[in-house]
Amino acid sequence: MANCHHLFQEYHGEVSIPKAKRDKMSGSKEGLRKRIRKHFKENHPEYEPKFHVQGSASPKMRTGIRTKDDICDLDDGVYFLREPDVSATTLQTWVKDAVTGYTETDPEHRKKCIRNIFTKDYEIDLPAYYKVDGKQYQLAVKDVGWEDSDPKAMIDWFHKQKDKNGQLLKMVKYEKGWCDHTRNKMPSGLAMTILACNAKAKIVYNDRDDITLRDTLKEIKKALDQKFECVVPVVPGDDLFKDYDQTRKNNFMNALQNFIDDADAAIEEEDELKASKLWRKHLGNRFPLGKDNSEEQSRLASLRSTAILINTGKAYTDKTGNISANPTGVKNQEHRFHYE
Repeated sequence: MANCHHLFQEYHGEVSIPKAKRDKMSGSKEGLRKRIRKHFKENHPEYEPKFHVQGSASPKMRTGIRTKDDICDLDDGVYFLREPDVSATTLQTWVKDAVTGYTETDPEHRKKCIRNIFTKDYEIDLPAYYKVDGKQYQLAVKDVGWEDSDPKAMIDWFHKQKDKNGQLLKMVKYEKGWCDHTRNKMPSGLAMTILACNAKAKIVYNDRDDITLRDTLKEIKKALDQKFECVVPVVPGDDLFKDYDQTRKNNFMNALQNFIDDADAAIEEEDELKASKLWRKHLGNRFPLGKDNSEEQSRLASLRSTAILINTGKAYTDKTGNISANPTGVKNQEHRFHYE
């Protein structure tokens, strides 16, 4: 069987966010924070913003990936430790006003955040929250109001799921890479993170990432076949698959089954090149090609043939040093050795 573990290590490096880009994103994050502080101090001094990186970019998660378009994202929560006397939409608008002009493209006022687009490079989302003593964090939702949410609790939950070898982190990135390559309304990164963690609790990780990924996918499929849901394990505890229509559900489940089928075939395949091509169908061209084992097998077959001639005393060496059964050469002395 072809062992593609080392190819997955290369792929992990390809989808991980390089340090240079992380540093650049961090600089932009600080620039946005500076503008927000200044804007609120000058225009809404009764609101003092605090900040906290959350989601996949959090130091306790580090599950962010580079998409195949070379785009990354970062979530930086904007927190106010007081109960607002304006609507959730208005508070979001104030954050949007603060950062307008920082990028060439105007920020987007999305449902749960203000999105800053650094064209063809990365995106920084700014969700707005408020928190008062004795109450849950409240997330601003455009045209809806406030929603219970605790991103820190999600990060802490994930941190407790991690294994000492860091395989869960890689499983999440591999799954995100699969969803990014497949697209077609595949689940969010948060959903795949939760599914990977739930699966980890039911299986035994293998030392090989290819086998562990296959087993993780199978456990995810098994759980979703029993009940198609992905419940956030902390507040607000909502089902991320609640709004999936039948078409979207079928697209995901069919893609999952196809990935499992090819993962099985890749693990059973003896030729590393053929196995890698099966993985590339689902992970894209950033997954490296393996070695062509057919050339190695041909070389070994030739060596075995030569060994048989020598073992049986039928070997002759010609002027070029080639050994064959052609008696025009110099007869080799019979020699016994193991060739299998």
